[in-house]
Amino acid sequence: MDYYAAVRAFLSAADALSFSKAARKLEVKTSTISRYISQLEADLGIALFNRSTRGLVLTEGGTVFREHARQSIQTLDEGRQATASLNTAPQGHLRVTMPVSFGRRHIVRHLPRFLARYPDISIDASVSDDVVNLIDTGMDLAIRIGALPDSQLMARKLAEHHRIVCASPAYVERHGAPATPQELSSHQALRFSLSGDDKWLLLNGAARRAGSKEVAVRLQGNIRANDTESILALAVAGCGVALLPNWSVTEALRAGQLIHLLPDWQAQVGRGAPAIWAIYPPKKKVSSKVRAFVDFYTETFSAPGYWDG
Repeated sequence: MDYYAAVRAFLSAADALSFSKAARKLEVKTSTISRYISQLEADLGIALFNRSTRGLVLTEGGTVFREHARQSIQTLDEGRQATASLNTAPQGHLRVTMPVSFGRRHIVRHLPRFLARYPDISIDASVSDDVVNLIDTGMDLAIRIGALPDSQLMARKLAEHHRIVCASPAYVERHGAPATPQELSSHQALRFSLSGDDKWLLLNGAARRAGSKEVAVRLQGNIRANDTESILALAVAGCGVALLPNWSVTEALRAGQLIHLLPDWQAQVGRGAPAIWAIYPPKKKVSSKVRAFVDFYTETFSAPGYWDG
């Protein structure tokens, strides 16, 4: 007995409560449907249908078997589709939401290479710092930075995320470079416009691995701004010392516009495991276009030297 075909025949007959209608749907003979049902009943040792002149009625056993059979067939079909998709070129429209600064610096700039590799994919890049609901907005994918909250969404880490202390060469020439985190308290700090940004929590690299507590540094300074790009511009202009995400300062460090201060120290960025994440709605089967996008940027961000300043 072809068990897969027999179960599909049973489900069609159970839905239609008719062998002939099931046969038309599956484009087989009515006798084939009847034979499959008889073989299933013999295998299970129970009757699946009560037959009468008015048609078919599921038995109690038939009702129970239908519930489990439908789930099994659905899982098997999804498995076949997922396997087949491995040999199918990714295609379709992909909607991605991402934070403004990171998106422009590290996602949008690589889209030409991505689209050259996958010409059958079209992209709708929504660049916004708003955290949108992927399911409600119909987004396929989101780029998120930080520690992940408890969520039913699927996530894959694209890269590490931490913040570093930096300042311009001109600032360091005028004010000197701090030798310890505690010396930062006497420098002009460029702070974010948040009530909690009056101190920085720093961890030594070795201490971080050993689980030591962070060092809290009280700050002073006469400039605040509410976004990363503004703080970065102020730091490059020599207005003070900044604590910025590693991904935002790579180019400025390479160009010599900024100096990495206290290189053995990093900021404590919240709790959990801060990182750069690709987030997508929970599905039993991840689409090939989403998989292609996530794989591409994982590959891009893991290239040797990509994050080096």
